[in-house]
Amino acid sequence: MFGIAAPVKHSGDDRLVSEISEMKISVVVPAFNEERLLPGSLSSIRAAMEGFARLGWESELIVCDNNSTDRTAQIAKRAGAGVVFEPVNQIGRARNTGAARARGDWIFFVDADCTPSPELFLDAADSIRAGCLAGGSTVRYEDPPPDVALAIGIWNAVSRISKVAAGSFIFCEAAAFREVGGFSEELYASEELDLFRRLKRLARRERRSIVILRRNPLLTSDRKLRLYGRAELFWFLLKTIVSRGRTLRSRRDCFAWYDGRR
Repeated sequence: MFGIAAPVKHSGDDRLVSEISEMKISVVVPAFNEERLLPGSLSSIRAAMEGFARLGWESELIVCDNNSTDRTAQIAKRAGAGVVFEPVNQIGRARNTGAARARGDWIFFVDADCTPSPELFLDAADSIRAGCLAGGSTVRYEDPPPDVALAIGIWNAVSRISKVAAGSFIFCEAAAFREVGGFSEELYASEELDLFRRLKRLARRERRSIVILRRNPLLTSDRKLRLYGRAELFWFLLKTIVSRGRTLRSRRDCFAWYDGRR
């Protein structure tokens, strides 16, 4: 499906990379009642995907309608995305359903309330050409208050040190994603942490890298913070820690993802 030429150096960069002459990328967007933010997100994703075309790579856009009751599916179709339907309202299951439709060598998972930049996608392409197995990105909010900015900074540091990505932006070799079994369908939140635990094990076996990009952080929505507030989200976090993660297996406990408030 793709050819690999001899390693060459990037101009101005001492890193050795493998120039991949042919590649197909599948971008998968899980979406539950996202009619408000989905148009802007898909527009940003389309613009970012143009960078793949400049590299000579093919790409496709897939939206998984996760049992929405609004115009999510119609908006995705009008944007030219392939639309698949997942009746069980669970984000890991929605991502897996979208990935099952994907025909790409690599799968990019982007949440429907995010606006990735072309630069971020090109950074990911650089990492793919350098031979990584999977990766993600640091994240940012638009003009966050100081305490929220501090929390985001802490998460970004943890993400980079521990090599785990926020679920809002993940890219992974499709064969590796399938080898490790995709996202857990027992978890209703933090399924990305579980995925990266398995991907890191595979990367060690194959002597490949997991990367967390930081030059062009993903712009993501502060919707949960606005809708639920600091106290409610902190209580969920505390309950999760005390229960040793049992809350993550309960749709009711993970209300911020599944109660439909948008």
